[in-house]
Amino acid sequence: MITNDVQAQFGTVVRAWRGRLGISQEELAGRAGLHRTYVSDVERGTRNVSLASIDKLAAALEVSVATLFAQVGQAPLDGSSPPPISADELVDILFVEDRPEDVELTLRALKSANFQNRISVVRDGAEALNYLFGTGELAEQPRTIKLPKLILLDLGLPKVSGLEVLRRIKGEARTRSIPVIVLTASSGDKDAMASRRLGADAYIVKPVGFQNLSEVVPQVSLHWALLKAPPPPLATAQSVIG
Repeated sequence: MITNDVQAQFGTVVRAWRGRLGISQEELAGRAGLHRTYVSDVERGTRNVSLASIDKLAAALEVSVATLFAQVGQAPLDGSSPPPISADELVDILFVEDRPEDVELTLRALKSANFQNRISVVRDGAEALNYLFGTGELAEQPRTIKLPKLILLDLGLPKVSGLEVLRRIKGEARTRSIPVIVLTASSGDKDAMASRRLGADAYIVKPVGFQNLSEVVPQVSLHWALLKAPPPPLATAQSVIG
């Protein structure tokens, strides 16, 4: 049982996360196994939510219960704006690409779009496997690198091919659930088709930019994972004159 103020803030947080997913109240209710009217009451802050329902809502919103409640204290009671995503909630992305010009072009395009997610870049297939599985030169070091939540994988890699990297990722229990977006020169590329058979979740025709990346993110159930920084506030008339 939660107080009225917390109910209102919790409703704001649920509505904000639903907005990030881009789904309706009806779809959220279906995902959570709840009635749409119940979800509507939750978002309006008029429903005293049970712990079981909170757990269902968190699962349907693809976040943890802890994440939802961490933002409850930040949510405005009037629902005027959603709580911000903290740095710890951003999805870490592993970018596997050997061509420096493609790396630079991609990072520049995402930066210009105010893309905020953390990106780690590795330059060949062997380095990607070492990063993910702690092998090679990383084998003797303590495992301090967190697994990424999303992998952008070029197929034409040196040392170990992109298809072999994909096969390893999808063949290991520890990594097979990580969404992999394959980067290809053409949607009709035979390697792109082979990557689908190996379990790739989506593909992007290069060059990568915020637009084509955000278009495929809903396919890999990471609707909320790409974050753009808010635009700077408009200058007031006084500041312009002064």
